[in-house]
Amino acid sequence: MGIEVVVEGLTKSFGKQSIWRDVTLTLPAGEVSVMLGPSGTGKTVFLKSLIGLLKPEKGRVLINGVDMVNSPERDIYETRKLFGLMFQDGALFGSMSLFDNIAFPLREHTRKKESEIRRIVMERIEVVGLLGAEGKLPGEISGGMRKRAGLARALVLDPQIILCDEPDSGLDPVRTAYLSQLLIDLNAQIDATMLIVTHNLDIAATVPDNMGMLFRRELVTFGPREVLLTSEEPVVAQFLDGRREGPIGMSEEKDAATLAAEADAADAAAARPRTIVPQLEPSPGLPPRRAVARRRDRVMGMIDQLPPAARSAIRRTYAESAGAPTLPIPAAGSGT
Repeated sequence: MGIEVVVEGLTKSFGKQSIWRDVTLTLPAGEVSVMLGPSGTGKTVFLKSLIGLLKPEKGRVLINGVDMVNSPERDIYETRKLFGLMFQDGALFGSMSLFDNIAFPLREHTRKKESEIRRIVMERIEVVGLLGAEGKLPGEISGGMRKRAGLARALVLDPQIILCDEPDSGLDPVRTAYLSQLLIDLNAQIDATMLIVTHNLDIAATVPDNMGMLFRRELVTFGPREVLLTSEEPVVAQFLDGRREGPIGMSEEKDAATLAAEADAADAAAARPRTIVPQLEPSPGLPPRRAVARRRDRVMGMIDQLPPAARSAIRRTYAESAGAPTLPIPAAGSGT
């Protein structure tokens, strides 16, 4: 099973530029979480801080008792082996075959024999659907295949925590749908804790158990997917609905006068109910996700602390899984 990741009061700057401050959240063990946010909100910086590649000025990241910010480097290095990291562009070596790219972490960090390395690499290649392409160079395959090769490489050391940095970047909607299903199938097979950084709404709507959003140098929200998907927080609603009206501008945050002028239009849009699409399930033949039962127990235990619209959505989600009809989710403030 995956490992819980506890983030407490994390604050990161580059010089005088604040990236985000006082970020606090918990990635539940074995569950799939997504971090949303407009471009330039520090989502990739957040991933690199979790794994200890960047040092925040304040806060802690606790994994199995090790603080990835403040613990000795040797402890951080050892704990980093629990992670698999899928980069935006796959980060493959252009002069190496896919097989050698995927084998690289095993050759670098273990003393396994080549026969064992071949067995592991071919297993991971099969998991991501690249059998037959292992001899090709990265330049000879499509962007989607490079993404899957990057994911295979992230898996070879049997990580308990998988971080995916914008896995959809550069992919068309069909390839993004295939990748979304692959991530769910992967979670069903290895029960790892997963965090996906993205601004793709299709992935956000169908893949995660939990969702968060970074904006204006802060964590706007993080929790069960239903909380964010029913939220009428202006920046969340604007982002989910793909509207121009709201705090997010083309190049920067909008000023108060612009926001006030848009308020009526935003209020009218916010009154529309938002339907939550079902979460993806593992492909036929794969085991059920063990995270589902754990999540249900966890979320039902905290349901009284959640906003009314999220409570309604969660109860409907679990009612539908028992065979009840699908209903639209009421807008916040409707009293349900």
